[in-house]
Amino acid sequence: MKYSIIVPVYNRPEEIDELLSSLTEQSYRDFEVIVVEDGSQQPCRTVCDHYRNKLDLHYFMKSNSGPGQSRNYGAERAQGEYLLILDSDVVLPEGYMAAIDAELQREPADAFGGPDRAHASFTDVQKAISYSMTSFFTTGGIRGGKKKLDKFYPRSFNMGIRRDVYLRLGGFSRMRFGEDIDFSIRLYQAGCRCRLFPEAWVWHKRRTDFRKFWRQVYNSGIARINLHKRHPGSLKAVHLLPMVFTVGVALLLTGFLTGIVLFFLLPAGMQQALGIAVSIFSLCPILLYAAILFFDATIKNNSEKIGLLAVRAAFTQLIGYGCGFIEAWWKRCVQGKDEFAAYEHNFYK
Repeated sequence: MKYSIIVPVYNRPEEIDELLSSLTEQSYRDFEVIVVEDGSQQPCRTVCDHYRNKLDLHYFMKSNSGPGQSRNYGAERAQGEYLLILDSDVVLPEGYMAAIDAELQREPADAFGGPDRAHASFTDVQKAISYSMTSFFTTGGIRGGKKKLDKFYPRSFNMGIRRDVYLRLGGFSRMRFGEDIDFSIRLYQAGCRCRLFPEAWVWHKRRTDFRKFWRQVYNSGIARINLHKRHPGSLKAVHLLPMVFTVGVALLLTGFLTGIVLFFLLPAGMQQALGIAVSIFSLCPILLYAAILFFDATIKNNSEKIGLLAVRAAFTQLIGYGCGFIEAWWKRCVQGKDEFAAYEHNFYK
């Protein structure tokens, strides 16, 4: 057997149903599927039973330990030459497996990954969030792609690894967030070759509302500092961009409010004009960036509504990540607290 598909799942039976359905439609079929239930209160066993005669499917239930350890649990039971790691909230186009096999036949790789897209059936909010996570105007370039700002690091929503490499590196660490980047860093440190497979893309649902999206990106910002502490030198200039953006927006908004205060407090004439100028000057960069996001997202999605939502999603993503980054930097680098400290009031709520 060439491929073992490993999917950890936590309280998402409906998503597993959609993913397994898409696997039955693959044109390339030399694979097994391993679903690892990570201590869910809403198990997906019944859903998996429905697909047992359609797929080479193996279902396991275990106590909750996080996605990384659940993937390791599945890898220990896998038979394939390559392990394909998928999140439960992805859906595969029918040519996904064929695209991976074609890429590996064309040029070998120790590890690889593919991009993600928004499906036509996704809600407008999901499409806006997908835009913010993949656009070059946000952090799409950091995450890796054809126009990436940093070398490609496979992510666990769509990742493949040679099984022998996975076992040699000990699989995923016990990090509860950012464990896929930690694994990718260790792949590079071990001299492994990682490649982006542009045609092995997935539809990725991500979060369904902005509150959940904020928590996700906030935790990602925390994880970046934890990764820096684990792997000194892994923090690059591009990883600082959301933090710089967050601080910049805060300063510009402070300038805008200062200008308003000056307008009302200073005498009429040149002094009030100064207040207006300060406010306009402070607000212009924010409005310009929002306009770029709006027009780009509107064109890509053919929807002005999604364009507006994409502006909110992008600011949520960058500021949420930046705030998590700053909090983790303060707690870990200044106060010297442990890895989980910044997650205390946010991680599973």
